[in-house]
Amino acid sequence: MEKLEIKKQAIAGTVESSDCQILIDQNPGKGIEIQLNSSVAKQYGKRILQVVQETLNKLGIQDAKVLIEDKGALDCTIKARTIAAVHRAAERTQNIDWEGLEAWNV
Repeated sequence: MEKLEIKKQAIAGTVESSDCQILIDQNPGKGIEIQLNSSVAKQYGKRILQVVQETLNKLGIQDAKVLIEDKGALDCTIKARTIAAVHRAAERTQNIDWEGLEAWNV
């Protein structure tokens, strides 16, 4: 899997029910910083953060600021929104290996 680099701020998803919005931006040399806003954070916050962190790791992202606005999204939706935001931020929206991404067990 190709390593991606965050080049610009990008967003994916919505704030509709059962969805989440992922905003990602550069964070040079400061690692991954994730902020979660969710009405279900007490019940599912750890899992949401885990899915985002694992997805970023698999994409090779080491430095990024991530803001998650969750409205009850399932793991698969969180993963898809994170992947889309990263690819947009890396300016890589063509020739994505969707089959390779599909094989992940996040």
